[in-house]
Amino acid sequence: MTNQELTSLPLPPGESGLPFIGETISFFTDPNFSQKRVAKYGKVYQTNIFGNPTVTMIGAEANNFLFRNENKYVVSTWPKSTKILLGDLSLAVKNGEFHKSRRQLLYQAFQPRALASYIPTMEKITEQYINNWLEQKELIWYPQIRDYTFDIASNLLVSTDGGSHTVLGELFEDWCAGLFTLPINLPWTKFGKALRCRKKLLKYIEEIVIKRQQLDNPGEDALGLLIQAEDEAGNKLTTEELKDQVLLLLFAGHETLTSAIASFCLLTAQNPDVMAKLTAEQTKFANKSPLTLDTIKEMTYLDQVIKEVMRIIPPVGGGFREVIESFEFNGYQIPKGWTIQYQIAQTHQDKDIYTESDRFDPDRFSPERQEDKKASFAYIPFGGGLRECLGKEFARLEMRIFASLLLQKCQWELLPNQNLELVTVPTPHPKDGLKVKTRAFLR
Repeated sequence: MTNQELTSLPLPPGESGLPFIGETISFFTDPNFSQKRVAKYGKVYQTNIFGNPTVTMIGAEANNFLFRNENKYVVSTWPKSTKILLGDLSLAVKNGEFHKSRRQLLYQAFQPRALASYIPTMEKITEQYINNWLEQKELIWYPQIRDYTFDIASNLLVSTDGGSHTVLGELFEDWCAGLFTLPINLPWTKFGKALRCRKKLLKYIEEIVIKRQQLDNPGEDALGLLIQAEDEAGNKLTTEELKDQVLLLLFAGHETLTSAIASFCLLTAQNPDVMAKLTAEQTKFANKSPLTLDTIKEMTYLDQVIKEVMRIIPPVGGGFREVIESFEFNGYQIPKGWTIQYQIAQTHQDKDIYTESDRFDPDRFSPERQEDKKASFAYIPFGGGLRECLGKEFARLEMRIFASLLLQKCQWELLPNQNLELVTVPTPHPKDGLKVKTRAFLR
């Protein structure tokens, strides 16, 4: 298509909203923001969020186009607040060859051998938390799940025990709160507080990194592996890079996992038939401690349930791309310099792919049905293409260990009179924090 033909095409339909902020406030506060615009304009529409003209592209076809044209028509991007708080050296904000080379280095912390070494720590911390929840009997679960995932992430990444109850945990929560906000650096704004916390976090992480670098053996946790990692030319991650990468990995191993695990607890409690099948499967593994990767692979129904949890409530609602070369999609002109948002949550509700898409049905992932295989990139809880989540196997492992031990030791039910409506920013979670009653599972 010639440039003249391209520029003659219409822009996607939509609205630009208010000057400067566009529709950013609605994007944050309206849980049905996208659904309303899809109903009005279709699966390709324009808006203005985070100060940029933005085209939302929804569905497997759109995902396929974007993921297969990375570095040709689009490159990964983030809202300005997120980019600043993640840092210039963070893998998340890099593109091209630098991103590729650094991704290979970071993969050292997520290869199967490394994952297997994490299992004992994950098991130990999980059992401690489950025993505590059983003692409490009634609790608000979501904030405690946040502590749980952060304790695992901080232990495996920087060998900090009980990280959620240290200065590291306190700073991290305030830093997280500013990631997806308007980048207004004032003392009382979430972004301003997060910027100050970032400086303190990096200082804290730097002290740990430097101590480890001075050891003959930096250790076998994720940080130790990253310090030792070398590319083909013998290059290692610098101290400055390590600081930003550790911060990114703490975020990835905590924020989204908390959401996914809380969603598992919520949806299984709401579907007792699924809970019963899960519990029956877990009786086969009750005496198979310690867990291994091979044992976990045998939990086939649990695998289906976790997939369905992440289809119904994906921990990340979508992702962003910057248009580096104008292109045509579905008869529309998508201009260079604009932002693209692809939608994970909306893709997972596609009725052409998923039978009764709003129903919680783990059997849709059974070997007989495999609905997610109907189209490429129809199921993308971890994104896709060159930017697929590097830590997805870490997340899958932790979710399975959590679910397996919880089902073997604990029964839970939702308490009445609570608001289970999902707050979506920064990641989905029940508004009232998921109030539950727990009791020991008696065989």
